[in-house]
Amino acid sequence: MRKLIWNEPGFDAALDRLYQRPGYPPEIEAGVARIIADVRENGDEALSRYALQFDRVKLSAAEFAVTPAEVDAAAAALDRRAKRAIREALRAVQSFARRCRPRNWHYSPRPGVMLGEKFEPMERVGVYIPGGTAPLVSTVVHTAGIAAAAGVKEIVAVTPAGPDGKVHPAVLFAMREAGVTEIYRLGGVYGIAAMAYGTPTVRRVEKIVGPGNAYVTAAKKLVYGQVAIDMVAGPSEIMVIADDTARADFIAADLLSQAEHGSGLEQAVLVTTVPELVARVEQEVLRQKASLPRLATVDKVLDHGVFLIVVENLEQAAALAGKYAPEHLEIMTRTPERVGRKVKAAGAMFLGPWTPEPVGDFCAGPSHVLPTAGSGRFFRGLSVEGFYRRSSLVRYSEAALRREVGTVEMFAALEGLDAHGRAGSIRVRERAERTDEAGEK
Repeated sequence: MRKLIWNEPGFDAALDRLYQRPGYPPEIEAGVARIIADVRENGDEALSRYALQFDRVKLSAAEFAVTPAEVDAAAAALDRRAKRAIREALRAVQSFARRCRPRNWHYSPRPGVMLGEKFEPMERVGVYIPGGTAPLVSTVVHTAGIAAAAGVKEIVAVTPAGPDGKVHPAVLFAMREAGVTEIYRLGGVYGIAAMAYGTPTVRRVEKIVGPGNAYVTAAKKLVYGQVAIDMVAGPSEIMVIADDTARADFIAADLLSQAEHGSGLEQAVLVTTVPELVARVEQEVLRQKASLPRLATVDKVLDHGVFLIVVENLEQAAALAGKYAPEHLEIMTRTPERVGRKVKAAGAMFLGPWTPEPVGDFCAGPSHVLPTAGSGRFFRGLSVEGFYRRSSLVRYSEAALRREVGTVEMFAALEGLDAHGRAGSIRVRERAERTDEAGEK
């Protein structure tokens, strides 16, 4: 754990290193590109090879899809309390999504001119659900559940199977409840490639959403343009802004909640105005981490990715947070809303001591698929709007075009696009000339 204090030498330089947090190694893209090209060329045969190579499961093309009977069996085997939790989270997430759905609209800014927007849900989207270190049941809710709330008719889920060929029953149950229409036991890069380019068994999708490891992230980056994607995300991160009202045990628990994710590249940052709080949080982190099962991963993050920062005041804390643009920002202060208003960028803000970041991961409402590595300054997290197509609406009357055709012609002349100008003038000026000629005759 690294400690930084605002009035000590080297503080600004240390902050610069914090802002430039490590992402996934770029050299993995070459190997990812080869897998994508193989799937694109060889289709189902390549998928079967990679399922065996990477997930140690032997699958024929006929076995890629999870059957309705398998989903029903998973639901029957799942604990009742788990089902209730999944349904409750899904209700909360879809309720929030429905409130955020874009609406068609139009107005008339000038006589004879109508402008507006029209939104239509996408028809077929793909959601990637990681299945490596943990079954990410919540990701089903926060991707497929939102797509369903948007009105997407075909929701394709791709997730790796275990060596026995099975998908975790809670994941399958969540997929059914969320409205997934097709499920394929395909993992990682080859699953992304299948959704992006299609194979004889897996039809291509229009957009791919959902988190993943470095290889999945690289794959989404490389297929972007062939399909839409939500974002290129990196390792998870959290920042906590705290004053003298904050509890050290709460902060430590929240920092550790991100340190256990799995890559070892995660970051957890405390920014506080209280120097004494740093020592208390450090002690709590060491005490609480001893009971965590993912100790090796957590230790790696503690060595390289935990920063305990003392600042002069909360204004400085808010400015620092805005520049860092954390994926998750917790604000544990007397007036968290006031501090939050001063933060320029963050994927999601969690206000007050009773709002731990995991409520956002699981059941609060907004999607937990959020921008990382500072990209919150220019990207936003996944939301229901991301599953819609947008069309501008423009309608002119003849009188409106007559008023504005001169502007059209001038821009066409400035840009050397004569046919553009003619498209306006032929409707107005040339038509008027033909009318005059007809009158003379």
